[in-house]
Amino acid sequence: MAFLNYHHLRYFQAIARAGSMSKAALNLSISQSALSIQLRQLEDTLGKTLFERQGRGLVLTEAGRMTLDFANVIFRTGDELMDTLRQRGTKARKILRIGAVATLSRNFQYAFMEPMLNRSGVELIVRTGALRELLTQLETHTLDLVLSNLPVRRDADTGWHSHLLDQQPVSLVGRPSRNSKPFHFPDDLRNIPLLLPSLDSNIRSAFDLLMEKAAIRPVIAAEVDDMAMLRLLARSHNGLSLVPPVVVQGELRNGTLIERYQIAQIKESFYAITPSRRFPNPLVRELILSRKS
Repeated sequence: MAFLNYHHLRYFQAIARAGSMSKAALNLSISQSALSIQLRQLEDTLGKTLFERQGRGLVLTEAGRMTLDFANVIFRTGDELMDTLRQRGTKARKILRIGAVATLSRNFQYAFMEPMLNRSGVELIVRTGALRELLTQLETHTLDLVLSNLPVRRDADTGWHSHLLDQQPVSLVGRPSRNSKPFHFPDDLRNIPLLLPSLDSNIRSAFDLLMEKAAIRPVIAAEVDDMAMLRLLARSHNGLSLVPPVVVQGELRNGTLIERYQIAQIKESFYAITPSRRFPNPLVRELILSRKS
């Protein structure tokens, strides 16, 4: 059985960062031939070529890019492990890594993270992406929690915990008009153009079901899978937009948009997804408890 030599991995990381064998050898204060041997041994262990020559430099192969991603995670996690177990004092800088589903309201994300933004000794790292991608990072310990509008099924392999942070009714909002008539839901939706979340959204699914029960085929002006973009379009569109109020809270406050109807049957849920860990980040628990209280 082949075992991964972490010294080899560290040398590989140095070569990848330097872009050439000679520069990496100089940075590491070892001979270029010795470094080349270390790299060859790592490639033999992995069974993959990690670099290919391009001009005078080296570029990562596909396997090399994947190996570098894992190497960065391994060494970053190792550094955090040493900090945690050695307990370097209360003044040690703490890192909180949050992933957020790209379609989630930016206003909600900000409100959730705000308690940590100006806290001394805390570094906040925020990444956005698809839920599946973020869960992979959560599983490999590169994220501490993921914000999502959908819960995740817990099983024996992952052990995810989906903490319900908030639920908000969904509203139809639009620009104010001097000639606006009283709005009658759902009948008026037969003729008013709508901006809607994409079909991947749970609130869109619930809205479509309501329309089907009412035998209404709405006029869809646009389908948007990003709430930030939906917010921008709502400010310039003459129709109505289907959004949780938190998405457009600033516009509702200053009168740029008004709430025409709150659909009590549809609610947007917000979750913090965390893994089961022996040494969880204490900042995660603090944030979740403060949100629930």
